[in-house]
Amino acid sequence: MDTCIEKAVGQNIRRQRLEKSLTQDEVAAKLQVMGCDLTRSAYAKIEVGQRHLYPDELILLKEVFGCSYEALLDVSLNS
Repeated sequence: MDTCIEKAVGQNIRRQRLEKSLTQDEVAAKLQVMGCDLTRSAYAKIEVGQRHLYPDELILLKEVFGCSYEALLDVSLNS
């Protein structure tokens, strides 16, 4: 996968988190309660594009943030 895309998606995820005034710990905790075993450290790596984002994580992040998939995946937002 193109690292530029991973970084752009990570920036989108970070933007959503900040818009909801959540910390990385809070997002990781919400995901864990929903059955996704993701640590704060692994979540932080997603935000900076150092870790792949799995489909189940994407689905749950959409739910946590209450946003659209476009808000998470649109790489044109970072142009």
